[in-house]
Amino acid sequence: MEFLSGGDLMYHIQDKGRFELYRAMFYAAEIICGLQFLHSKGVIYRDLKLDNVMLDRTGHIKIADFGMCKENIFGEKQASTFCGTPDYIAPEILQGLKYSFSVDWWSFGVLLYEMLIGQSPFHGDDEDELFESIRVDTPHYPRWITKESKDILEKLLERDPTKRLGVTGNIKIHPFFKTINWTLLEKRLVEPPFRPKVKSSGDYSNFDQEFLNEKARLSYSDKNLIDSMDQRAFAGFSFVNPNFERLLEK
Repeated sequence: MEFLSGGDLMYHIQDKGRFELYRAMFYAAEIICGLQFLHSKGVIYRDLKLDNVMLDRTGHIKIADFGMCKENIFGEKQASTFCGTPDYIAPEILQGLKYSFSVDWWSFGVLLYEMLIGQSPFHGDDEDELFESIRVDTPHYPRWITKESKDILEKLLERDPTKRLGVTGNIKIHPFFKTINWTLLEKRLVEPPFRPKVKSSGDYSNFDQEFLNEKARLSYSDKNLIDSMDQRAFAGFSFVNPNFERLLEK
């Protein structure tokens, strides 16, 4: 697995409070390229959030953690599983409705709001209150944000998934992105507005110390569970963890 030494957007936004307009715009544009690629392959991502957007050492973003993805979504096919990170869950999921790529564009709207404004658009003292806020509250838009910023956020945080930007309309031509050269951006030829301080390929200084202090440990392994699994999927691998070998010998 590739190590991305630039850290994640959550780490950097906690450091800055919020991002300046062009920095947020640049990250948003690169995320759009990633989402549209996934959608073109029939994949609903379902877990877009600051923590899952990583920076490489040059400052370009990469989307990480595909554990909640739903694959093979083509044509009229939809998903129905209740999943996602609470702050980013789309209202159609909360309502128990079937859904498609619309949920990713809602999450993208929440993420963009956080990058531009520095806080979540929806609030609650517990999960139930948060979900109620997502269902009914109108986000607060500070007077200092640009009209283009407010407009794109309102169109992304549209509760009707059929009217949500990304599902309908071409998000790339929204005035918010008027300074983005999409052809160059997709080729990674646009200089990132921020370059992480990285001293070496293994530099981990852009990660929260709380996670760095955690001790590495192997997950518990149940021999009966291992015996019940089809091991043919692992045939031909040259490396076997010594601890795994000892477990099999018991």
